[in-house]
Amino acid sequence: MIGRPLRVLAWLSFLAEVIIIGTGGAVRLTGSGLGCSEWPLCTPESLVPTPEQGIHGIIEFGNRTMTGLVGLLAIAVLLLVLHSVGGRRPVSAALWFAGGGIVVGVVCFAITSALGLPGFPFFSLGLLLVTIIAGVHSLRTTPMRRDLSALAWIVLIGVVAQAFVGGITVLTGLNPSIVGFHYVSSLLLVCATAAFLVRLDAAPGPRERAVPVWFAIVTHVTGLALAATIFFGVLTTGSGPHSGDVNVIRDGFDATVLAHIHSWPGYILAALLTVLTVFAWVQRLRPRRWLLVLVLAVLVQVAVGVWQSRDGLPGLLVGIHMVLAALSAAAYTVVVLRLKRPTP
Repeated sequence: MIGRPLRVLAWLSFLAEVIIIGTGGAVRLTGSGLGCSEWPLCTPESLVPTPEQGIHGIIEFGNRTMTGLVGLLAIAVLLLVLHSVGGRRPVSAALWFAGGGIVVGVVCFAITSALGLPGFPFFSLGLLLVTIIAGVHSLRTTPMRRDLSALAWIVLIGVVAQAFVGGITVLTGLNPSIVGFHYVSSLLLVCATAAFLVRLDAAPGPRERAVPVWFAIVTHVTGLALAATIFFGVLTTGSGPHSGDVNVIRDGFDATVLAHIHSWPGYILAALLTVLTVFAWVQRLRPRRWLLVLVLAVLVQVAVGVWQSRDGLPGLLVGIHMVLAALSAAAYTVVVLRLKRPTP
């Protein structure tokens, strides 16, 4: 049922979600966040950057172009999944909803523009609402492999939502809180595409726990430590020297203090991972290989974090740190999914 084209596109979707974190980081770390002053146009008169905007306009527009690629891949994966599990009927329904979403978006755009409000965010919002309705309808009418369908819909809905948040980010002048939310949302999409790849090769049907109860509990606590580490990392970056534009006001927190707070859940994370990994390899549990991958990712992450803090937060190292955080979260997602196995 799962063909090679779907597998290839699913991997491309995962890679694109990782890459767009890198390009989004480049926008912020090079001060190109307002390289395009408008949304969705780059300037009030042009869709693409003009020579006057220089390299900052090119970097910002490149990230926007990457958003389009991510969206196309998400659509392609969804349509292939729907065709694989239900044939033409769910595909036709999804396409009808897509047309309806565009119509609703255009109506929202026209109304808000007539009221003197920015039209495109409301276009995106209308499209997002219809996409959510389409996803709910599709899952209610798709009897097979709802796990794959749900993940494919989550990714597409997330991409549409990201387009909306991205526009709000520009229109609010790179508000640090919205920029941080934008990054976390991208990281969650990386996790969703990673989960899709795992479930793509998993046998459908009921699943049972494949590890001791305490091991599963500690694994989920480890996830909380990872989430806290990433959260404080986002706050630290938002308060540091890389806000996306020289005129953007930071969060107002002390970046030096936050850097220390950011490390505390990191120490807890390292200790928990050590316990889980040693026990998993001694007992030959299912998640052991991916726990080792996660440990290696965290170790590299720690090394880069220490290096960047001692070297004055160079943009390249901060960008690598951001991408590694997403890859660590993706590896953790795989670990959690391997806590269970198909029921015999």
